[in-house]
Amino acid sequence: MKISKMKAILFLVLALVLLLAGCGSKTEDGATEDGKVTVRFATWDNESDLTLQQEIVDNFNANNKKINVVLEAYGDEYDTKIAAGMGAKDAPDVMYMWNYPQYKDALEPLDSYIEDKGTDYKANFYDALWNYNSKDGQVLGLPVGFTTHVVYYNKDLFDAKGMEYPKSDWTWEDLQAAASKLTDEEKKISGFAFSGKPDPYDFEMYLWGNNTAYVDSKGNLKGNLNSSKSIEVFEMFQNMLKEGNAITTEGSGATEMKSGRIGMFINGAWYLNSLKDAGINYGVVEIPTFENGKTVSIVSSSGLSMSKDSKHKEAAFEFMEFWTGEEANTKRMEYDLPVLKSVVEKEKLEQDPIKNIFYSMLDKSSDYTPSSFIHEDWTTVSENLNLVFEQIFNPSTLMDPEKALNEVAK
Repeated sequence: MKISKMKAILFLVLALVLLLAGCGSKTEDGATEDGKVTVRFATWDNESDLTLQQEIVDNFNANNKKINVVLEAYGDEYDTKIAAGMGAKDAPDVMYMWNYPQYKDALEPLDSYIEDKGTDYKANFYDALWNYNSKDGQVLGLPVGFTTHVVYYNKDLFDAKGMEYPKSDWTWEDLQAAASKLTDEEKKISGFAFSGKPDPYDFEMYLWGNNTAYVDSKGNLKGNLNSSKSIEVFEMFQNMLKEGNAITTEGSGATEMKSGRIGMFINGAWYLNSLKDAGINYGVVEIPTFENGKTVSIVSSSGLSMSKDSKHKEAAFEFMEFWTGEEANTKRMEYDLPVLKSVVEKEKLEQDPIKNIFYSMLDKSSDYTPSSFIHEDWTTVSENLNLVFEQIFNPSTLMDPEKALNEVAK
């Protein structure tokens, strides 16, 4: 009798455990007991950006009866964790993305999803951004944020020299002349600053502006990276160092501008708030043109991608549509330049004396594809270029650009 009672008690305990374990558990298709499908969303942001992102996710979850999004913050370990997840067939359903050449085989093509939304949906995004969120003729990411590059200039230093501010139709000769006038050795002020180890991905925009590139459409370095037009670009930057009108920095030049010691530097929108917080009276202007060239910028664009292994693709795209929609795009304006024309129009950003320059550069840069999207072994090319940049722009070496570029282009 005692044994029977003990069995009964154990049976009841086991039943209770199973019942509790089943509460909120997922069914075989990944849905929870309340009928919601769980969508994992990975982000590389942290701190204040992450707080805002969680608020937007919470808002989506509160207003969606079928989907529950879980935000996974990977921070500095983003690439490592994404790669590991892809290798284990356990990548997040939705993830921030930028390196499409590296991850393309693990991403879901989005063309059919976009087509189902109609032509107006895709047309509301800036055309140049689709080029940066595609690979091999397929769209692999919905544009989320972007920045082009512009010239930042210190208005107070220009005013002190009685100089006019740069205008949108200026040339590289104009920039060099301005840098020369701004340079003041006694006050330790340099007219222009650029990285002594530029990111090869970013630096290619200068070659585009001089009607060349690292590679041609087939990925050939020879005759392109070491073309006369390319060599001309490297020589121009090196000559500014030799003439004392520019300095190289470990970063972009933003740190030096915050100290009031730099007249101009070139970079993206990342420094808008930090320069403002530092009390710098600055302006921005389009990148100068070469003779018979164009003003062109690289586009640093982030997108939202879907894992090819996701078991909830329709739900994933529904969230992606929300995250790249007007409401979320507007809320993230403090951190991202909006990618939707409707938001830019509504917020009158094209009338903003600062932010409109980034959109002007975007319009002028839509026909260019980075070599990282073309060359099959961009990682090796980029490593070689890093060494070349250091040889050409290091004040202690200042290697002849033609010789250095010929070595890489072999």
